[in-house]
Amino acid sequence: MSFNLVSPRLLRIGGGSVGDIATVLATFGLRRPLVVTDPFMVSSGLVRRCLDPLAAAGIAAETFSDTVPEPVDTVIEAGVRRLRSGQFDCLIGFGGGSPIDTAKAMAILAAGGGKMRDYKVPVQADLAALPIIAIPTTAGTGSEATRFTVITDTERDEKMLIAGFAALPLAALVDYELTLSVPPRTTADTGIDSLTHALEAYVSRRANPYSDAQALAAMRLIGPNLRTVYREPANAPAREAMMLGATLAGIAFSNSSVALVHGMSRPIGAHFHVPHGLSNAMLLPAVTRYGLEAAPARYAAAARAMGFASTTEDDEAACERLAAELESLNRDLAVPSPGEFGIDEAAWTGKLALMAEQALASGSPGNNPRVPAAGEIVALYREAWASGRNRS
Repeated sequence: MSFNLVSPRLLRIGGGSVGDIATVLATFGLRRPLVVTDPFMVSSGLVRRCLDPLAAAGIAAETFSDTVPEPVDTVIEAGVRRLRSGQFDCLIGFGGGSPIDTAKAMAILAAGGGKMRDYKVPVQADLAALPIIAIPTTAGTGSEATRFTVITDTERDEKMLIAGFAALPLAALVDYELTLSVPPRTTADTGIDSLTHALEAYVSRRANPYSDAQALAAMRLIGPNLRTVYREPANAPAREAMMLGATLAGIAFSNSSVALVHGMSRPIGAHFHVPHGLSNAMLLPAVTRYGLEAAPARYAAAARAMGFASTTEDDEAACERLAAELESLNRDLAVPSPGEFGIDEAAWTGKLALMAEQALASGSPGNNPRVPAAGEIVALYREAWASGRNRS
């Protein structure tokens, strides 16, 4: 068996590590960063956790803070114009997955020109204009450690997966202390996102021994701690476990792949503006149950790693535990159904065929243990819609 392994050249992990940003830049001979962040990071002052150590080291950083929660191509184009206006030698993505994904896309578009749609999978986006340093402030996307970015094409209402070495950060600073003020809803959504990354990486048809090790380690950290950080936002040990778990899950799926949940999730975000982690959560129980029969040993091992099943239970019982616990997790974390989120049922129904087509076109469903046809994806979307009624 042969496979490739990719990860950032440097991962600095631990509480307070954001304060080492100037040292990390110096390690790679970088001195002129453009910090890509979002309006809240600026208004709340949290971005100062990155800017102040740079200023203390005599590094004059500038910021681009016009990012939006689900990155779009028009913002990437504006970011590239900002990038070209200065003599920058690197990009620092500071924030949740959106600023980091925006920084990645800026580096790709600045190098090759054209439109972001020119780089969507199956194109390999391997050329970056500048290196990227990632500093995540949420424990979820794992973007700090992946070779992927996801950008919405605003003309086509399509969420595009873009993959290649150009999207892989040069370095990442993974500081759980940056997550201590994250509100419960964001904590829940990003936490389920990271759990989905780990689970899908592990059951993927493209899994390998390295991604398996990272995915299992991630699930062991996330499974026992996700409810805790939702209920106890200031619980530092649980926050630290979630942050490390999210990064390991990112490494896992960057070296394996995501699968059906992500393939179906992206069109929901593009058409109905549901945050990515939340749309994953809406789909995760139904899609997991759909795949169980195709890889029972894998799903059972995942259930045990998450702490949802014991080592004394056989695979069939462990798989059932996994499906039931994912449904329970959604209830405990107050995950809404699409209708409860506020999506109009007629609008949802009218988009099902298109969303199924876009999901299949992304390639991710082909990595699933059980590969669906378009009609099966439509049925799973309907099941996700009905989940609200089933809970009432």
